[in-house]
Amino acid sequence: MSATCLVVMGVTGSGKSTVAKLLADRLDWPFTEGDELHPAGNIAKMSKGVPLTDADREPWLRTIRDRIAAAAARGDSSVVTCSALRRAYRDVLREADARVRFVHLDGSRRLIGDRLSGRSGHFMPPRLLDSQFAALEPLGPDEDGLVVNIADTPERIVEAVLAFLKR
Repeated sequence: MSATCLVVMGVTGSGKSTVAKLLADRLDWPFTEGDELHPAGNIAKMSKGVPLTDADREPWLRTIRDRIAAAAARGDSSVVTCSALRRAYRDVLREADARVRFVHLDGSRRLIGDRLSGRSGHFMPPRLLDSQFAALEPLGPDEDGLVVNIADTPERIVEAVLAFLKR
């Protein structure tokens, strides 16, 4: 297993896409936006303000896992966004034949709520934030990952992640 996949995770509005794109650019690794892989039914549900169930998430997580595996099979390391809120979800992603490492973008409910109030054009409404925080299981000490406070700028977060990857 020579390829690495960096999964940028966290609740909606934590900055996953922004940070992941910057990381992919700096590392020159392909980038996958996990939200674009949601089945239409999931997007419709979330657009109506209905939280997803584990059963809803399962095919989406398998699709992301398969993308990670496909990149690794080509010998490519990659960067992927995925909320990966529960350990069980991260376990699915770790099934890929790659070194799957996590960057948890962590922030207060207030800060993320403020960010969401200024965001437009995304199917995930701000009212689902509470359900995401309720589902969130922080990385365990045995999980290959880093927790980063999102109060920093995206550029500083990227620098912290790059330093983590060198360790």
